Amino acid sequence: MPITVNLDVMLAKRKVRLNDLSKAVDVTAQNLSVLKTGKARAIRFSTLEAICDYLDCQPGDILEYLPDEES
Repeated sequence: MPITVNLDVMLAKRKVRLNDLSKAVDVTAQNLSVLKTGKARAIRFSTLEAICDYLDCQPGDILEYLPDEES
Protein backbone atom coordinates (compact mmCIF):
# COMPACT_ATOMS: atom_id res chain seq x y z
CA MET A 1 0.00 0.00 0.00
CA PRO A 2 1.49 3.36 -0.95
CA ILE A 3 0.26 5.11 2.23
CA THR A 4 2.75 4.83 5.10
CA VAL A 5 1.79 5.57 8.69
CA ASN A 6 4.50 7.35 10.69
CA LEU A 7 2.65 7.45 14.01
CA ASP A 8 5.49 5.63 15.76
CA VAL A 9 7.94 8.28 14.55
CA MET A 10 5.77 11.13 15.86
CA LEU A 11 5.29 9.36 19.19
CA ALA A 12 9.05 9.01 19.55
CA LYS A 13 9.69 12.64 18.55
CA ARG A 14 7.15 13.86 21.10
CA LYS A 15 8.24 11.29 23.72
CA VAL A 16 4.64 10.13 24.12
CA ARG A 17 3.61 6.58 24.95
CA LEU A 18 0.86 4.90 22.97
CA ASN A 19 -1.23 4.43 26.14
CA ASP A 20 -1.02 8.15 26.92
CA LEU A 21 -2.16 9.02 23.40
CA SER A 22 -4.94 6.46 23.67
CA LYS A 23 -6.34 8.09 26.80
CA ALA A 24 -5.99 11.60 25.37
CA VAL A 25 -7.80 10.90 22.09
CA ASP A 26 -10.29 8.37 23.47
CA VAL A 27 -9.27 5.56 21.11
CA THR A 28 -8.25 2.15 22.40
CA ALA A 29 -4.56 1.36 22.50
CA GLN A 30 -5.31 -1.70 20.36
CA ASN A 31 -6.85 0.43 17.60
CA LEU A 32 -3.93 2.87 17.73
CA SER A 33 -1.54 -0.07 17.55
CA VAL A 34 -3.29 -1.27 14.38
CA LEU A 35 -2.90 2.22 12.94
CA LYS A 36 0.73 2.47 14.06
CA THR A 37 1.70 -0.80 12.39
CA GLY A 38 0.06 0.26 9.12
CA LYS A 39 -2.59 -2.46 9.23
CA ALA A 40 -5.52 -0.04 9.48
CA ARG A 41 -7.68 0.24 6.39
CA ALA A 42 -9.21 3.60 7.36
CA ILE A 43 -9.03 6.41 9.89
CA ARG A 44 -11.72 8.88 10.81
CA PHE A 45 -10.92 12.53 10.33
CA SER A 46 -12.02 13.20 13.90
CA THR A 47 -9.47 10.66 15.16
CA LEU A 48 -6.74 12.09 12.94
CA GLU A 49 -7.62 15.59 14.16
CA ALA A 50 -7.43 14.50 17.81
CA ILE A 51 -4.07 12.79 17.27
CA CYS A 52 -2.64 15.82 15.47
CA ASP A 53 -3.96 18.15 18.16
CA TYR A 54 -2.41 16.09 20.96
CA LEU A 55 0.93 15.56 19.18
CA ASP A 56 1.00 19.15 17.83
CA CYS A 57 1.61 18.00 14.26
CA GLN A 58 0.06 17.98 10.81
CA PRO A 59 -1.70 15.00 9.16
CA GLY A 60 1.21 14.84 6.71
CA ASP A 61 3.54 14.16 9.62
CA ILE A 62 1.58 10.97 10.35
CA LEU A 63 0.48 9.85 6.87
CA GLU A 64 2.85 9.73 3.93
CA TYR A 65 2.24 8.79 0.31
CA LEU A 66 4.98 6.68 -1.22
CA PRO A 67 4.02 5.52 -4.71
CA ASP A 68 4.74 1.96 -5.71
CA GLU A 69 7.77 1.65 -7.94
CA GLU A 70 5.70 -0.43 -10.36
CA SER A 71 3.28 2.41 -11.19
